[in-house]
Amino acid sequence: MTTRVIIVDDQAMVRAGFAALLATQSDIDVVGEAPDGKQGVEVSRSTHPDVVLMDVRMPEMDGLEAARQLLSPPPGVVHRPKVLMLTTFDVDDYVYEALRAGASGFLLKDAPPADLISAVRIVARGEALLAPSVTRRLIADFARQRPAPRRDPALRLQGLTPRETEVLELIARGLSNAEIASSLVLAEQTVKSHIGRVLAKLGLRDRAQAVIFAYESGLVAPGSAP
Repeated sequence: MTTRVIIVDDQAMVRAGFAALLATQSDIDVVGEAPDGKQGVEVSRSTHPDVVLMDVRMPEMDGLEAARQLLSPPPGVVHRPKVLMLTTFDVDDYVYEALRAGASGFLLKDAPPADLISAVRIVARGEALLAPSVTRRLIADFARQRPAPRRDPALRLQGLTPRETEVLELIARGLSNAEIASSLVLAEQTVKSHIGRVLAKLGLRDRAQAVIFAYESGLVAPGSAP
């Protein structure tokens, strides 16, 4: 099955380079591109891509607002692509908000070509591109500056079993599935099953949103030790 991709970036050379690289893959088809967020939304609505590579900083409409419009479309618009944010910096204030908006993760523009190809495939499968190291270094820093936990997420936690709550906490602390399995003395497949149930019960799209939820619910305190 071919993954349909559009590239939204204000630098023409970046768009051309990414398109040329992805075009070498038989399972990826670049179906459009745009120089800003506003046009990116329009191109996405007309081409229905599976994945949108979205630059964070752009004129006219930035990637954050474009991601919001794509992931929370108006009534009558049913297509919701996966959004992978592209950034020049490994710490960017927009990243946290993009994840809250529903983006599936982010990728540095100077990442190796193989990482870009892998990222598109990972996101297309419905997984989050949020490495444990990124979770530890980035999400906690941003969450530390956010408002106090909201009541609604805390109430939703009550629907989880104690084991599911443990798994969610370890995800938010930046542990991989293998590390969670080792910590809880479980099979890795069992951990995956627990994660699936956590996402379903909380109405979350992927692991990235689970991390955000854990912080906003107060389950994990920003800056606390792993």
